[in-house]
Amino acid sequence: MFKVHAVAPDRLNALLKAMPKAELHIHIEGSLEPELIFALAQRNGVHLPYADVAAMRAAYAFTDLQSFLDLYYAGASVLMHEQDFYDMAWSYFQKAAADHVVRAELFFDPQTHTARGVPMAAVMEGLSRACRDAQTRLNISADLILCFLRHLPEADALATLEAALPWRAHFIGVGLDSSEVGNPPENFSRVFAKARALGLHVVAHAGEEGPPAYIWSALKDLQVERIDHGVQAIHDAELMAYLAQHQTPLTVCPLSNLKLCVFDKLSDHTLGQMLDAGLCVTINSDDPAYFGGYLNDNYVQTFAALHLGAQSAYKFAANSIEASFATLEQKHHWMHELKQCFQGFSEQD
Repeated sequence: MFKVHAVAPDRLNALLKAMPKAELHIHIEGSLEPELIFALAQRNGVHLPYADVAAMRAAYAFTDLQSFLDLYYAGASVLMHEQDFYDMAWSYFQKAAADHVVRAELFFDPQTHTARGVPMAAVMEGLSRACRDAQTRLNISADLILCFLRHLPEADALATLEAALPWRAHFIGVGLDSSEVGNPPENFSRVFAKARALGLHVVAHAGEEGPPAYIWSALKDLQVERIDHGVQAIHDAELMAYLAQHQTPLTVCPLSNLKLCVFDKLSDHTLGQMLDAGLCVTINSDDPAYFGGYLNDNYVQTFAALHLGAQSAYKFAANSIEASFATLEQKHHWMHELKQCFQGFSEQD
């Protein structure tokens, strides 16, 4: 086992930024900053119900998931052409590079766009071109995960998967997102079975606001490889034991949980408890333009609130790399980089 040495508290934030890490729970539409929303609105002639950027940011006072989603879908209305999707993703990748993200697996919601008449080709081509440029220009390995909107019928999800198949080479998996409560994972068992048969990776949001039963359903009915969020697992001892035994990755988003009132204070977050219980938990930003922080912001604020140290930092980063859908060769390379990073910091202290 790799030995992690203590790092001086005043250098911990520098370590959190410098260490290579993967981001496995990022909704690319949720990285759309107000400044870019207004620029795209002007470019595409879209009217926004906000006078300016400040007025839009002032609306970011969410009481639950649904209050956020209402604004999220309004922001996405400015995305109309391939270049819009490219510009959005490229803006995220530049921030990810600054946070030393070496691997990013981007969620995207084609139904949000095709329902407005945006061609599937515009979504796919714009996002995939940005992923290719992220690799060649920023040295970020990036792939796309197509998500189904769970507040819509499964028939819509099946139709969306079928419509996306001409671009099968452009995405590596499918996910399930949008309003969780009242929309259990088992409602989508057929479309997930079809995705698995196509050789796609499968993940699903479960246990953010929904009960532990939703996590069980995602595991058993959808046979997912990762659980997105999963923080409600803490209320089910049998589930916690199962997740620890099987090392099922959980892509936790601390600042998102805080902003959407899943926890009253960041210091109340159970992320540290879940790590101590042996779960394969990771830190991610979810919808950073709306929730007040990209990946390093989530690390820095969570570590300060929960009084976590270098050992936890190494474990979170290692979990993120190992839980990714990258190749074994890539994972070995990044794990070597991660160990070198920690050794460098321990030698300086």
